[in-house]
Amino acid sequence: MEYRADNPVVVQGDKTVLLEVNNPLYEEARDFLARFAELDKSPEYVHTYRITPLSLWNAAAAGVNAESIVEGLDRYSKYSVPDNVRVDIFDAISRYGRLKLVRGPDGRSLLLISDDPLLIVEIARHRRMKPYIIRQVDGQTLEVDPSRRGHIKQALVRIGYPAEDLAGYVEGTPLSFHLRSVALSGEQFRLRHYQQEATEIFWAGGSASGGSGVVVLPCGAGKTMVGMGAMEKAQANTLVLTTGSVAARQWKRELLDKTTLTEDQIGEYSGQRKEIRPITLTTYQILTTRKRGTKGKGLPMEEEFPHFAIFNRGDWGLIIYDEVHLLPAPVFRITAEIQARRRLGLTATLVREDGLETDVFSLIGPKKYDVPWKDLEREGWIAPAVCYEIRTHMPDDWRLLYATAERRDKYHIAATNPRKIGILKELVRHHEGDRILIIGMYLNQLQKVAGMLDAPIITGKTAMREREKLFDQFRKDEISMLVLSKVGNFSIDLPDANVAIQISGTFGSRQEEAQRLGRILRPKSNGSRAYFYTIVSRESVDQGYSANRQLFLTEQGYEYHILYDEEIPDALPEPNGKAGTAV
Repeated sequence: MEYRADNPVVVQGDKTVLLEVNNPLYEEARDFLARFAELDKSPEYVHTYRITPLSLWNAAAAGVNAESIVEGLDRYSKYSVPDNVRVDIFDAISRYGRLKLVRGPDGRSLLLISDDPLLIVEIARHRRMKPYIIRQVDGQTLEVDPSRRGHIKQALVRIGYPAEDLAGYVEGTPLSFHLRSVALSGEQFRLRHYQQEATEIFWAGGSASGGSGVVVLPCGAGKTMVGMGAMEKAQANTLVLTTGSVAARQWKRELLDKTTLTEDQIGEYSGQRKEIRPITLTTYQILTTRKRGTKGKGLPMEEEFPHFAIFNRGDWGLIIYDEVHLLPAPVFRITAEIQARRRLGLTATLVREDGLETDVFSLIGPKKYDVPWKDLEREGWIAPAVCYEIRTHMPDDWRLLYATAERRDKYHIAATNPRKIGILKELVRHHEGDRILIIGMYLNQLQKVAGMLDAPIITGKTAMREREKLFDQFRKDEISMLVLSKVGNFSIDLPDANVAIQISGTFGSRQEEAQRLGRILRPKSNGSRAYFYTIVSRESVDQGYSANRQLFLTEQGYEYHILYDEEIPDALPEPNGKAGTAV
């Protein structure tokens, strides 16, 4: 293939893909690459993606084929796509589903089948699979341990042959209800087109393959509605795992408002209550609470984590993992044991800081539905947002403290740079009349900010009743600013918030960036923009971590501007003034 200088992509033999930012085809090529590749680096002019087996398997599970991937790479590439990359793409895509898990004729046994007898021989002899194989039935069939269904899928992913799970699911205890056409709040209600599409794709295949997988949607795009749509499909008892009590109660409010479920059908299993009802809402925190003195003793899961018993107490027809990218490692262990129950993961990003993306794939299910954030923004389902990183020097004495500190202390020093306070005050002044969230991770820093701005603060120590009161006051426009610790990252419904200022974050967490941006993405009735600011210390690990978090924003196509403190306030955007009411 001839050299095509106008194209934006260079595909390299190590399966990295370079994408030129200042190219007319940049956005088009970026959206194409996001379907099957992972963004690795995003400096100013050239972004780097990686094509991995997992990224290709998720693409295959979502219906993307190798031919369309290679054809697209040919279309956007400056040079010929290396032959080894073409071969590896076809090979990885072809591996997904070559092995299938099905039920035996008796309805109880579990079979691993393939049209390729040599593959069956390879799997039968592999050390990872030997503990799970009962016998070889014939040249195309292995009988495997039905109680180890999740462990088998984990092993096959690690071997490089992810199985398509067609073994079906238990139906769970029936529960009859439906979504309302008019919510109790009086609003007309129906699933948006993409929410309905996500629900249908998740359920496609019915009792065989439908009912396990992950739906990826932006914060503010209504992942809860997708969960409710899946629950209506299931018509069965459902367990919902959430990030905390606030999120659980938001689920309850939405269910009561938009479905025919009644108060006595919805239970909360948390630190405060232990209710098991047809719809039970619980938290990751309570599930991972260990029995005192059991850590490291090698005890069975149910003895170490006594609340795991909930997974088998409600005869669930569906288990929903809200914010599945935050799923604690111990919950993966129990999930491996309950593969006969339908599972839906909801998330804004599949990125996990612990590298357990393959466990999400094998135990919750592959990515079933994803939509670019910018597509939903163009359609008006989430607010248009612009992101700014503001870099400031540290004072000389602070810089000396940073330079002489131990490595483990450097981020705390850089993140709490006192010059950030001055910039924060300037941003708040600039956005007077807007609805502002100030988010950070260091409590001393946040308390100082709250005192300086005379703004309420919510931390992990704030009582649940006080949190709910402050959130309600913010929704009613009785207060226009909140200072939040990490509790502000998750499942907080503040639709009128349109400015977020991040003064410190969890190191280089891309998933946290997704959550924090999501706090301001609910659409506003006047179409006003949302503004997301990150204040970082120049020439420090703070700046380096910010660059990693920026990957998520770049991947989703957001404008990302870098400013320096000396440019403030002249280079700041024109503020919205009074923010519109959410729609």
